[in-house]
Amino acid sequence: MSAETSLPPSRARLPKALGRILHPVASFAGSSGQAVLAVAIVALVVVISLLAFGASVMDTHITTFDPLKMNIRARLEPPSAEHWMGTDKIGRDMLARVVAGSWISLSVSFAVLAVAAVIGTSFGLIAGYAGGLADEILMRVTDLFLAFPALILAAAIAASFGGGMVSTTIALAAVFWPWYARLIRSRILSLKEQEFIAAARCMGASHLRLIFSDLLPMVWPLVIVQATTDVGFVILAASGLSFLGLGAQPPTPEWGAMIFDSLTHQPASWWLAVFPGGAIAFVAIGFNLLGDSLRDHLDPSLGASEAGI
Repeated sequence: MSAETSLPPSRARLPKALGRILHPVASFAGSSGQAVLAVAIVALVVVISLLAFGASVMDTHITTFDPLKMNIRARLEPPSAEHWMGTDKIGRDMLARVVAGSWISLSVSFAVLAVAAVIGTSFGLIAGYAGGLADEILMRVTDLFLAFPALILAAAIAASFGGGMVSTTIALAAVFWPWYARLIRSRILSLKEQEFIAAARCMGASHLRLIFSDLLPMVWPLVIVQATTDVGFVILAASGLSFLGLGAQPPTPEWGAMIFDSLTHQPASWWLAVFPGGAIAFVAIGFNLLGDSLRDHLDPSLGASEAGI
């Protein structure tokens, strides 16, 4: 009996499942130099954030120093061989805190975009397909949220919930979902006039089948591209709320909160703001490149203006 046939069925299926996942990723990454760079950056960020999450669950850390442990005698040390990114005002290692903050920033961003995409896509599908009074009501509700400046509305919502990461997630989801509603509605309005929808109606397809089997699969590439591009914007917005004191609360190692804590020590302790700010820029650039590459890979017909980029 060969080694392959002696494997348990669950283990034998694992390599095939991994192959089905990795093959599309490899195909996408090989489509262009930009895609290679985007996949490399995003993969690095995701791996680091998952390691940081695992370390927090196991009550340990993946760097030499604990991101929450104070050492007053080592306060405000510049970058060195011992502390690669220096230390903060109470002696905590900045590298450890930047790494630990990766999970917080990404998890909030993914949660916000998941909620925003579901709500916005639902509103857009119903408004675009139903039209008439339903379209008017849903779009006026959407316009009500769009009437306020995004950051001010998010700050007001976060403050009303008392601040913290949960409040930040709710506030940013409330800010981002209207853009998905508008985006999907415009796409549905054009798609529902296509010949394949008319043919499905003539064959007796129900409204639910038209929405979920015909229209929804056509707009998913648009949602994925927009959500990928918005990751960087959500991280920036979450960091902005933390900067205002409405997001992560001390001693949580969130990038925006770290920049806020550095204000009283600038410009002498430049590393306190440069490294968290650099992490935000690095992640935002990576996901923007990924979204741009995905747009061309999933649906080349999607122009930048239609994708909202």
